[in-house]
Amino acid sequence: MILTDTHTHIYYETDPEKQEAQLNRCLDNNISRLFLPNVDSKSIPLVLALAEHYPENCFPMLGLHPCDVKDNYEEELGLIAQAIGSNKIYAIGEIGIDLYWDKSFLQQQQDAFNKQIEQAKSLDLSIVIHCRDAFDEVFEVLDQQNDDKLRGIFHCFTGDLQQANRAIELGFYLGIGGVVTYKKAGLDKVVEQLDLSNLVLETDSPYLAPSPHRGKPNESSYLIHIAEKIADLKQTTLEHVAEITTANSHKVFGI
Repeated sequence: MILTDTHTHIYYETDPEKQEAQLNRCLDNNISRLFLPNVDSKSIPLVLALAEHYPENCFPMLGLHPCDVKDNYEEELGLIAQAIGSNKIYAIGEIGIDLYWDKSFLQQQQDAFNKQIEQAKSLDLSIVIHCRDAFDEVFEVLDQQNDDKLRGIFHCFTGDLQQANRAIELGFYLGIGGVVTYKKAGLDKVVEQLDLSNLVLETDSPYLAPSPHRGKPNESSYLIHIAEKIADLKQTTLEHVAEITTANSHKVFGI
């Protein structure tokens, strides 16, 4: 059985011993594939170093997180593009629009999102979308960019069934994380109505720890709780969830 964490910031743990312990806990739970998104130019070395240290388990993807889109975003995009040009990566991400904390950079976020989608298309890569309080704005960009090269993951999907189906129709997989284990979140009801063929698993570690670790720092080894919850919702086995969602991740990342 192979489980895949399609979205983890495990590199935020910079102590080598603690980092190794986290990865060993992943392997103990059959979580042997971890995909690492940076957030800005400063986090690139952390992502690349971990991927170099664990080349069989950790795979980098690079992009500019919407919360890090500020007045200097074009400079940041340039630095990230340089890194992409000189390193093997497996997706452009995480990118998108976030209007939860600050709406004042919406125009810049839209521009950065568009430019990074075009970059992904030119490199024949998937994109990994961060969308928070911005489904309408994200779908507006995706509708404009929609073609046979547009593909990827809606990271940390927490939308409703209509939004899920719209994302799927555009060619995206839905990244399901710890929120699916929260009793009052409602995501479990959405997942019940979706086919496993449209889902991938993620932790977004160190954020959004699943039950029974909710409220504590998350880590990729906790992906097992998310997979078990989905197996329960779909009335199938953990092994089947692992098989299908990992196969989906192969299609997204090409590895």
